[in-house]
Amino acid sequence: MEQRMNLAGEIPAAYKAMSGLEAYVQSTGIEKSLMELIKIRASQVNGCAFCIDMHSKDARKAGETEQRIYMLNAWREAPYYSDSERAVLALTEAVTLVTQGHVPDDVYAEAARHFDTKRLGEIIMAIVTINAWNRIAISTRMMPQ
Repeated sequence: MEQRMNLAGEIPAAYKAMSGLEAYVQSTGIEKSLMELIKIRASQVNGCAFCIDMHSKDARKAGETEQRIYMLNAWREAPYYSDSERAVLALTEAVTLVTQGHVPDDVYAEAARHFDTKRLGEIIMAIVTINAWNRIAISTRMMPQ
């Protein structure tokens, strides 16, 4: 497959706005390894090869273990994630697959049990942002390096 277009080059103002949202998400206090788990899991669900590649590398740089990265696709069955990480991964899947039952009350409540409303809002914005990046990468066929 070939990349269809370079969106940043074609519409730089829009790409700059998207990058501004990413900068906001990065400025939050969300732990770097948790941020990368969010990004990898949403990218797995969406089938975004470019983002899976990028964020797996970023997760390693943030100190994430190979085992936790490899097992992320089966996080429900794997013993390597904390309760708060599981709550975030469930929320990530619910927001990413919003057309499949919206975000169920129990999923939201479990995440809210682990995070205050500000941090939960930041986590939701992180999920929304990676989903937007996935859609950009998939629709323009960005390829891993």
